[in-house]
Formats: sequence, structure tokens, C-alpha cells
Amino acid sequence: MSSAVYPPFVKFRPLDRSESRWGFLIDDGRKIGACDPFLTLDHVLTAENPAQYLAELATSTVVELPVESVRILAPIDSQEVWGSGVTYHRSKIARQEESKSGGSFYDLVYTAERPELFFKATQFRTVGPNGSIRVRNDSNWCVPEPELTLVLSNKLEIIGVTIGDDVSARDIEGENPLYLPQAKVHDGCCALGPAIVPLAALPEKHATKITVEIVRDGATLVHESTSLDQMKREFTELAHWLGRDATFPTGVLLMTGTGIVPPDDFSLIAGDLVHISISGIGKLTNSVVKG
Repeated sequence: MSSAVYPPFVKFRPLDRSESRWGFLIDDGRKIGACDPFLTLDHVLTAENPAQYLAELATSTVVELPVESVRILAPIDSQEVWGSGVTYHRSKIARQEESKSGGSFYDLVYTAERPELFFKATQFRTVGPNGSIRVRNDSNWCVPEPELTLVLSNKLEIIGVTIGDDVSARDIEGENPLYLPQAKVHDGCCALGPAIVPLAALPEKHATKITVEIVRDGATLVHESTSLDQMKREFTELAHWLGRDATFPTGVLLMTGTGIVPPDDFSLIAGDLVHISISGIGKLTNSVVKG
């Protein structure tokens, strides 16, 4: 894992153009230092030393743009997004409670050597800041799952972190564990952003707060927080298991699980706003649609 430090790395699209590109947030977030327009995250995550490469790119940007002149996009190109389950005790309890079959297997996986890992999304099903996450038409109990997300190189080294929202249909997941892919994977099921930052940008685990706020018609219905020290698994442990007999030629993003579960009587509906904040990274805001 490299100790190289770089400014927040973002994917963006100028408002007057259709092409996306990559750059760095500079001048306290008021400007974007744009990189060569041909640069992609694929190039970064396949470099010999990706974090050092990012640090060098930050000193050689080609143009500066006011941040209000661009739209920030999800920080992903050809990468897959994977998820980790039951990495917090709160998540274990919630999934046992939702399960119609009792959920003893959630208790087993929480203490097992092998973690729960699952495919989540590709760029096509992923939205960025201010994009719309989606509730499945056939779900009546859907929640956001705020998660610190690892950005891994093609060698599964941790290059940086970002914010992720693993949108999940709890009623479908709870009906039968074999329905997990349907509960997790659908259009608009994943949100990422706003930036990739080096792991060193995070404070100590106990001080790295993960917070979700859900607003409906101007009123806050859910406001909960946890801290990274409540996570049972280590980042490197999850990356190690993800790479067992699986390769990721252009890198991969790995959500590390959630420690926040809204009350059982709460479900997202169209028009809600979801705000997820993580210390050292920033805030990811998304609206909600259904169907």
C-alpha cells in the first residue's frame, strides 16, 4: 500500500460538453485541475505504482475549471463494484431479523474466516453525486446502506477510498437468501462519490464517522452514524478474499459493509433525499426514484 498522497480525484463532465474526464479538486474545492482528456481510471489502476502516479498527475494538470462549471460523476470507468456483507454487528442483527428462515447463517458468516462477498454493479447501474438511486418496482422495503468503499488496483492494492451506497431491497433479501442478487443488483442500485481520496486522508478509525441522513418533504426522518472502528473485518482481509481465484484487469471497487440500518418501519420512497457523509472524504447526495 503506497504512502503517496494526492488531492481528491474526481470524474466530471463540463456542463457545456458531453465527454467526461478526470481531474483533482483544488483551491479548497473551488476548482478542478483537469488531467489529459484521454486519462481514465483504468490507466491509473493498472499503473506500476497507482498512488504515486496520481500524486505525479496532480502536479501536471492541463487546465483549471470552476467547480460550478462541471457535473461531478461517479468515480468509475470499466471497473466492477463488489460488496461485503455482515462486516458490522449491527448488520448481522438486522439481516437475522429480516430473514424469514431465521438467519442463523448470518451469525455464522460474521464469525467465519471467509467473509460474504457479492457482485454489486458496473458503471451502467451506478450513479454519482446528485444522481437518482432507484427502488425496485417489486420492493416495498428498500434502504440505503452507507459504506466506505475501497478503490483497488489490478493487483488488489488499496489506492484510495470513496463513499458508496449499496441500495438494498430488504424484503426481497429477507424472503430467501437465494434472492440476494435481485435484492442487490438492478438499475440505479449503486451510488459512488464524490471523490477518490488516499487512505491517509481518513482520521483514526474511531474518528472516521459514517453518517446517513434521509430527508422527505424537507423533514429529516433518519439521521444515524457509526464509526469505522465498529467494523469487524480489515480492508486488506476483504481485498485478499476478493482476489481468490478472481482477477480484475482494470481494478475494482469494493464496498466494505454497513454499520447503519434504518428502523424496520422505514423504506425509501420516490422523492426522498439521501445524504451520506464519511470523515475525510466528503458527502454523497442522491435523490430517490421508483420504477
